[in-house]
Amino acid sequence: MRATTSAAPCLPCLHGRHGHGRALAACLLALVTFLVVAACWDPRTQQASSWFLSSSPSSAPSSSFSSSLTSAGGVGGEHLLASASSYYSDGGGGGGGGRNSTSTEVHEEVRGQGGDHDGFLSLVNNSSSGYGAPPPHQISVTPPPPAPAPAPAAQLAPAVSPVTGISDEVVQATPQVQRSRDVKLERLEFGLAKARSAIMEAIRSKDKRSPLADKDYVPMGPVYRNAYAFHRSYLEMEKQLKVYVYEEGEPPVFHDGPCRSIYSTEGRFIHAMEMESRLRTRDPARAHVFFLPFSVVKMVKTVYEPGSHDMAPLKRTVADYLRVLSSKYPFWNRSAGADHFMLSCHDWGPYVSSANAQLFGNSIRVLCNANTSEGFNPTKDVSLPEINLRSDAVERQVGGPSASRRPILAFFAGGNHGPVRPALLAHWGPGSRGRDDDDPNGVRVSEYLPRGGASYTDMMRHSRFCLCPGGYEVASPRLAEALYLECVPVVVDDGEYALPFADVLNWDAFAVRVRVADVPRLKEILSGVSPRQYIRMQRRVRMVRRHFMVHGGPPRRYDAFHMILHSVWLRRLNVRIAADAQG
Repeated sequence: MRATTSAAPCLPCLHGRHGHGRALAACLLALVTFLVVAACWDPRTQQASSWFLSSSPSSAPSSSFSSSLTSAGGVGGEHLLASASSYYSDGGGGGGGGRNSTSTEVHEEVRGQGGDHDGFLSLVNNSSSGYGAPPPHQISVTPPPPAPAPAPAAQLAPAVSPVTGISDEVVQATPQVQRSRDVKLERLEFGLAKARSAIMEAIRSKDKRSPLADKDYVPMGPVYRNAYAFHRSYLEMEKQLKVYVYEEGEPPVFHDGPCRSIYSTEGRFIHAMEMESRLRTRDPARAHVFFLPFSVVKMVKTVYEPGSHDMAPLKRTVADYLRVLSSKYPFWNRSAGADHFMLSCHDWGPYVSSANAQLFGNSIRVLCNANTSEGFNPTKDVSLPEINLRSDAVERQVGGPSASRRPILAFFAGGNHGPVRPALLAHWGPGSRGRDDDDPNGVRVSEYLPRGGASYTDMMRHSRFCLCPGGYEVASPRLAEALYLECVPVVVDDGEYALPFADVLNWDAFAVRVRVADVPRLKEILSGVSPRQYIRMQRRVRMVRRHFMVHGGPPRRYDAFHMILHSVWLRRLNVRIAADAQG
């Protein structure tokens, strides 16, 4: 059943009450109406530009907005928002299946003439890969048990291109409760509509204009899906985005987090958001998104009883917290949580988010454990890079030698756990059939490095490729470590890991992805990368590293903190909240 389509609300003209002001008011109203209609026009009824963001039913949770859902836009537009981040550098462009039947299998190479990317990323269901991917548009993502039953909701079935399986819809959330017309929200949505229009124009004219001016950095080159559109979107974010951080909750569970551990991305972002002044607002009525500042890592240390295997207290804490916010403020209920985001780097982040059906199904979940087979939805959730910081002197942990001074072909060292590493160690570990001990510069894989030998960091600095298999979960800090040390990362998985910032980054340009079934062919695959191609890839690794940097001092433009916010910004652009009076 398809929900009805409604037009975006337009701002009333607020000027010109007397005399010739009425004429001016009429002109301004006509101009504003034209701009908004041009941005919102439904191309299924007229030949006009569609909304450029997508909300695909192929990866959306079955518990969609707990509210009446309508959509605007239609088929035929280019896209900006990431819908997935799965790819394979196997020469054939094939896909791989997920770890269970709920996995969303996707492929995202969207190219225009001459091989350039037309948009950041578009969802393409890879139904012909033969690796167990469900048929397109019939994928259901189930929250990990015991998730609460979602509230009744209208079923969203946006129009989908019969050729590519791409959805061109922008989801509009209409609250179920009556409320008066929200003029401030209308202004926010009007500003977002203008941002969408500006970015769409950047997508259309990227080959006709010179790069945008920027005193710090101008994104360019193949490491981006569309560098010009990304730059315009980033500048629009800096100009418009306001984040409200809820002040409820006491440390350490709230407003706190680890800053020196494998979970440091979680703590660093929370602390940076607490100190942020430019993109943060103290007035919730001016906010585009609302941050839920709880730390799952601190929750595990404070609330969880070690060895109990009982996550009920953690989920109860989140459920009670949201109950307080939704009863004290109107903003959660206004959007059914769609303009709220949480952030967690702990493995249990996705499970804790299932404490509330709207948090799991509607809100933006920023997660290191970005596993599509466990309900991670790349059209609305954000993949958080896992960065293991051991000190505040981050700049000292970056850099590495050139390609000519990296004799080892590929390197990995780590615990033998999870679904991927056993295969890697079985074939390339010490004493395995694939390992050639007479070739110390081949594929070097071991569970732990021998005492007294080269350090882990030194091995990465002297390797051309660094293998980055997940452990118990799909994410690995080795991905960021490889980028920091200028080692080309090799992601070993079957496509269920949604790579960080894949909404703007073209991972094919600076990384390799290998399916688990191809682990025995690792040496063949990596040796097939020519020296010239490798030099280009390593140069791109050095270029893209800025987007994964976490600084010891305040965040800097285009770093990990701002890239996380940009990913949230893109997903907020993909949702419009109705401000019309109900009843």
